[in-house]
This record gives sequence, structure tokens and C-alpha cells, in this order.
Amino acid sequence: MRSYEIVIIGGGPAGLAAAKSAAETGCRSILLIERDTKLGGILNQCIHNGFGLSHFGEELTGPEYAFRAYEELKTADPGEDKAVDILLDTFVMEITPDKKIYAMNKKDGYFEISAKAIILAMGCREKARGALAIPGTRPAGVMTAGLAQHYVNIDGYMVGKKVVILGSGDIGLIMARRMVLEGAKVLACIEIAPQPGGLARNITQCLQDYGIPLFLRRTVTAIHGKERLTGITVQEVDDKYTPIPGTEQEIACDTLLLSCGLIPENELSRKAGIAINPKTGGPFSSNCHETSIPGIFACGNVLHVHDLADNVTKEAIEAGLAAALFVSGKAASTSEQALSDPKAFPGKETKAIDPSAAKALEIGGLDRLTCIICPKGCQLTVTLGQDPKVSGNSCPRGEAYGISEISHPMRTLTTTIRVRKEDGSLGRISVKSKGEIPKEVLFELAEKIHHTIIQAPVAVGDEVIPGVVATGSMP
Repeated sequence: MRSYEIVIIGGGPAGLAAAKSAAETGCRSILLIERDTKLGGILNQCIHNGFGLSHFGEELTGPEYAFRAYEELKTADPGEDKAVDILLDTFVMEITPDKKIYAMNKKDGYFEISAKAIILAMGCREKARGALAIPGTRPAGVMTAGLAQHYVNIDGYMVGKKVVILGSGDIGLIMARRMVLEGAKVLACIEIAPQPGGLARNITQCLQDYGIPLFLRRTVTAIHGKERLTGITVQEVDDKYTPIPGTEQEIACDTLLLSCGLIPENELSRKAGIAINPKTGGPFSSNCHETSIPGIFACGNVLHVHDLADNVTKEAIEAGLAAALFVSGKAASTSEQALSDPKAFPGKETKAIDPSAAKALEIGGLDRLTCIICPKGCQLTVTLGQDPKVSGNSCPRGEAYGISEISHPMRTLTTTIRVRKEDGSLGRISVKSKGEIPKEVLFELAEKIHHTIIQAPVAVGDEVIPGVVATGSMP
């Protein structure tokens, strides 16, 4: 049986940051377990930008954030005598209250690991169709937005041509833009609530930029089609979210992407007997992120769903430090506090435009300008003239953005490019424009990238074609 002082389950942004923090604290026996074949977790398929503003001080794509996080881990754990062992392509089947971990992989089969402390960093998952109780048949073409994101960004498969998004969460909004850039027609984004659920900046740059209508107080009440989706029925809802008879509308489409919320991934936690907070779906925890079982800590989206990866990293750094202090005997367990006085984690904070502005979106109007520089999504008012005026901004960058957006709007293009490997097969990596480009040339550059095949090897930061740099890598 293998033994470690700290075992971290999950190699996404939370797991990487927790491992780095524990190693920097002086712990020399750490195991990081990841079920995928590479570290980074969900970041690897989130090829859009918007990450890293807080932790790294610059805007990065998901793969770039994962790359930087791994580089930070390597910096914290230099030399040949590594403190952090990494197991990839390994599934954790069970954890026990006495901190035994049962896992399996292709190389070692089924095996047991003993730990003095465990850090849960398994992330979260999407609500699937079964949780939404949408009646109808089960044709191809109905999937979560995150699954579609994996198909398009990682596997290079196009999931449909006529698309409807159910729910206005950030993943759904981002996939609306992604599908348009890949050549699909996104017919509508449908939200049951009276306001959008995603960040205001994503409403602007993912829906408004591409003329995608947002319909509020509506939901999908039927799915049509046998082998492949042929259409859906949409109805308006009342204040109790009950469909209103007589408001049915049929929409012909071949793809329905579900973006209806995220759930902390806590099957392992429940099986171990860890107390779960019904409000967040994650474990009750103390102020040092220890769960109801002494020596088992939780951080990131497994604890509660975060809006930003930067906040996941910050929380994981605290959990890694706490776990290292626990195994060193320098910190007393606080698991009793986790139940008697649980930390009150808020749910996802909705940072969306107000209902009046949302209504303007629905009918295709625009009465305010939303700043997309950072997740705050400040509502700007811009008055042009010899001396342009911008109000509503909370930082100087917002003023510059407001003037630029009216006169010559700029965007960063993120997409993927095909790569021919040494064995002749084709792979795919994420890329982005080298800086912002005029919004009107986005499709032109996207088309050029889609018709280009580059040659491996490719590293993060390489300029693969003029004006386009790699955000992923391929040996």
C-alpha cells in the first residue's frame, strides 16, 4: 500500500494550487491524482479568454491558465527529489473516514493509498436533461453545453448547424459564440428567469456581438425528433416558473445545448460520510476548509461553485496550507467547527444586467454599454464628441473601452487549429489572436485558421500563423 502525507483528488486549478501551496509549506510527500490524461481539468476545454486577471495579473485563456498553474507548481517543487507525485488517467473509486483512498488505472489496476490528509478538488458537473425533466423523445443533438464544448474544442467535432441554448449560464453563452464562429446558426438563448444568469460581459460579447436573441421568462417544454432532434417547444412561464398555456412556440433546430447550472462533484464525499451543505451542494467546512471529517479538506468548485478560476486558486492555496499544517501537527483540527458553525458560502453571485436592459436585449435594442474588460461588467454611458465622456466605469480601463467600443470595437479571437503530428495524424490545439483585432474581421481570421494545418511540435506562446499564437501545446 502506498502512503503519502497529503493526497489531492483532482488536477484542475484547485488541485494544482493546493499541491503548490502544500509543497511551499514544506510538505515533501504529496500525491496529486487526476482522472484525465493531462492536468488542468476543465480549463483545457475553456479556450476562451477571461481567466487570470486576479491571480496572474493578465487576461489568459483556460489552457494558458492551466499551463501557468502547472509552471507555478514546478517552481514550488524544483530539483530531482520531487515532493509532488502525479498520477494521471487514474480514477478514485472511494475514500474512507480513516483517509484510505481506493483508486484504479490501466497500469496498476486497483490499488490502495493511505494518507494523513486528503484535499478534495474534484470540481463540479453540469445539470443534465434528466435533472430538468423536459418531456419528449431522446434524439441525438441534446447535450450539455460543457459536453459540446469538449466535442468542439478538444475533439474537433461539430455538434450541429441550427442551435438553441437553454439557460444563460456562462458556459452556454460562451458556446453560443463558439458555435457561430464554427459556422452554426444559433437561433436563440432561452432563460426561465427574468434576468440572465451569466456575467454581463458574456451577454455583450457572446450574444450581442453576434445578434443572438435572448428570450427571458421562457423554457423548453417539449423535445421533438426520433433519430435526430428536429425541433423544440418553448413556452412563457409565470412568476412560479410554471408554463403558461397558449404561449407555445415551435422552433425548428437540430441541436439543443443545456446550460442550466452546475453541481459540486461530491459522490466520493458522501460515500465517505462527509456532511454536505444542502444550500451549496458541497461539504460543510471550517474557515480553513476542513470538512466534518478531521484531516479531509475541500476547495474549489467541489466546495461551492465559483464564478472565476482565480477565486478557486485563492481558496485552494488556503486549503493546501491548512492540510500541510494539519499533517505537521502545527494546527488543531477544526472539523467540529465545520458542523457547529459552518462557513456561510454564498451561491453563485449573478452579475447580470438588470431586467430592463435584458428586455432591451430581447427585442434587439441596446440602451446601455456593458464593459467587457473584467467580470464586473460595469454599465457605461458614452457621449461622443470633441471631448468624449464616459460614466459608470469603476476603473480607467473602462473609460478607454467605452470610447473604443463606440468608435472602433476590438475583440480577442479564441479558437482551435489543426496540427499534423509526426506520425501523420491530425490533432488540435487552442489558439488566440495576438492581441485584440477589429471586431469586423473576426470571421475572416477564424476562417483562415480553420483552413490551416500546422506542423507539430507546438508550444504555448508560439506564433503559429501571422497574428495568431498557440495557447495549448502539442509535442
